[in-house]
Amino acid sequence: MDTTTHRILVMGVSGSGKTHIGKMLASRLEAEFIDGDDYHSSSSIAKMSRGQPLNDDDRQEWLETLAGLFASYRERGVSVVIGCSALKHRYRDILRTGDPSLAILYLRGSRDVLLERLGQRSSHFFKGSRMLDSQLGDLEPPDESEAHGLDIALPPQRIVSDFLQWLIAAPRP
Repeated sequence: MDTTTHRILVMGVSGSGKTHIGKMLASRLEAEFIDGDDYHSSSSIAKMSRGQPLNDDDRQEWLETLAGLFASYRERGVSVVIGCSALKHRYRDILRTGDPSLAILYLRGSRDVLLERLGQRSSHFFKGSRMLDSQLGDLEPPDESEAHGLDIALPPQRIVSDFLQWLIAAPRP
């Protein structure tokens, strides 16, 4: 890769592969990977574990924390990849306060594929179709001017390669 530093958000609903793809991207960029789920409050984790979707108030502090992480990495000139659902445009706006040049990879997929992936999980606190349907209902998909979207049906290595090609070619503010 080049010597440029990057701050990258890997976004999508649960089951889209944010962690897997994010770790692969971070490895290719020699960057740190941060799983946004690790920064949820204990009350939010408990809520999701009970099958209750989070609301905007539940997500506010979490998003501000992640924006602070992006800002910290930007100030230090260090690359980072953060996996976070970032379902709504205003959530992504909060994250961009940490780095206006934030590059976004949007992992999109069909409900059936997402449900199948969620069913294969054993250790994650996010479970069930009700939670997925809530996220899909909240999702405001980014357009091409905001993010590079790729279908999760593609092989992971192809997703990473396609995104890296886009990242190199895309102008940054």
